Amino acid sequence: MPLAIVQATAYIAHRAPRCSVGQYLEMFEKSDRKRVTLLDYEGGQLRRDRDAKNSIIITWHISFNYIRQTRPSSADLLALMSYFDRQGIPEYLLRMRGVDNHAELTGSDGNSSVLEDDNDGDWDSGDSASSDGDTFKDDLILLRNFSFVSVTGSSDVFEMHRLVQIAMQKWLANDGQEERWKHQFISNLSTNLPNGQYENWATWKTLLPHARAASRHKLKDDAALLDWASILYLTAWFYERIGSGYEAEEVYVLAMKVRTRLLGREHQDALNSITMAGLAYKLRGRWEEAEKLEVEVMETRKQKLGADHPSTLTSMANLASTFWNQGRWEEAKKLEVEVMETSKQKLGADHSDTLTSMNNLACTWKALDRDREALALMAQCVAMQSRIIGAQHPDHLSSLSTLNRWEEEQWEDYVLEGTASCSEVGNIDFEDTEDSGASRILDTLFNRGCWPYNAQ
Repeated sequence: MPLAIVQATAYIAHRAPRCSVGQYLEMFEKSDRKRVTLLDYEGGQLRRDRDAKNSIIITWHISFNYIRQTRPSSADLLALMSYFDRQGIPEYLLRMRGVDNHAELTGSDGNSSVLEDDNDGDWDSGDSASSDGDTFKDDLILLRNFSFVSVTGSSDVFEMHRLVQIAMQKWLANDGQEERWKHQFISNLSTNLPNGQYENWATWKTLLPHARAASRHKLKDDAALLDWASILYLTAWFYERIGSGYEAEEVYVLAMKVRTRLLGREHQDALNSITMAGLAYKLRGRWEEAEKLEVEVMETRKQKLGADHPSTLTSMANLASTFWNQGRWEEAKKLEVEVMETSKQKLGADHSDTLTSMNNLACTWKALDRDREALALMAQCVAMQSRIIGAQHPDHLSSLSTLNRWEEEQWEDYVLEGTASCSEVGNIDFEDTEDSGASRILDTLFNRGCWPYNAQ
């Protein structure tokens, strides 16, 4: 109820002296008699506290009619905001309102309206696309004055009341403007979403709720669907990078279906989605399904882009990873050696993809019991990662952890071998075994301060 009072007060203040409390109450009663039952929206979601919510909807409608007649650009801004998650809406996502070929928000009367309008004027949004500078600021001030939106702790992040959001969405749907503003929301978000790499995780913390909101919308226009699929693809990329396999698979597969249907399976965007669907399958341990997709992508990219194209190399590395997890290490090694050598030639030794290929090949050598080569390559990889991508990067931390574990395993092997050798230390002729494995083991034990015997 306080929100309804605030909205009514703001309306009277803006219309003064042309609107008194008594006149407002007359409009309120008129709107209450004429309204279509918005309160049944979303399967009875708004049935609780019906009278209070009814009052908020009616005051919203009165104020909204006033705003769309006096400042259409503010009404446009509210329409756009209504499709975001209602909390934590960054200003930079709201400054584009220019999707082409959209219908104007006319606010037409008749059965299509959620609430019948008290006037016959059109909502002419022809000049409302400008959202720069003072225009955006003034639009926002008006919406804040009517308590349609509020500012959070940060001056450039906004939120809106749940009932205001629902009322706006329902009005747009009944007035035939839902697709236009859904598409604008999808377009704005798609343009600003980063990929799922580690350096973008802070941004994703802010934008993930809006990406989730976008995934729930249903769209009809093909252009809007492609933007929507891009959002799904990038969202799933983030899920995959943080290890959320179930979420990644669900969203990747949906993006893949949309892109392959609209673009064809050989289109680059479709191939990207197929690739990521394969990665999501791997997170769930669905190796055969992942392999099938990865072989398709690798062969298509070899044909379309060439065997040494970076995207083709990525496809080969993905397939090698699947082979590795299936215990097919020789097949994995063959691909990984080719990927690493080609990456060094085409991308450079310091490229992040080259570092990844070094890490992968080291793991395969380890699986093949080629411990010395594995340790040497992983140590080289860790040193280069620390310099190039930073000591706190997840890839570096993962490689470093692997290297430490391998060194610990090697050290344990040395201890076992050294203990066996030392149990017979009296029988060792050190002059004859200066270059022997036993001598090197004993030297290592001594140098590490683990020499348990006193020289006699």
